[in-house]
Amino acid sequence: MNSTERCLASNPPGANLDPAVALFHSLSDAARVAIVQRLASGEARVADLVAELGLAQSTVSAHVACLRDCGLVVGRPQGRQVFYSLTRPELLDLLASAETLLAATGNAVSLCPNYGTDTTGEPQNEEIVR
Repeated sequence: MNSTERCLASNPPGANLDPAVALFHSLSDAARVAIVQRLASGEARVADLVAELGLAQSTVSAHVACLRDCGLVVGRPQGRQVFYSLTRPELLDLLASAETLLAATGNAVSLCPNYGTDTTGEPQNEEIVR
């Protein structure tokens, strides 16, 4: 990291964290993360994503549009088709870091009463009794 780059954690109190919040919010949906993971292996059309992820075409299109609007995905038109790819390889570094953090914490975030999920994938709203 050079002197012009700042670590998010080293921002002074009151610094504008809105861009970081927007980034994490853009990745806060399982379908969007699945799309990013798939695009990590190469470009794909919406039809390819629908077939591989088992999601509805309208769902995939909406999530790809969200990722595109956030600047994380770009489309390359070819004839009547659009091939989507990731705009920045650093996104893969972010996901790899997230996986490392999850492994280091034993996936403790999955127990979070606000954002965690149980084994059925439903949000947890009840306090965990041990």
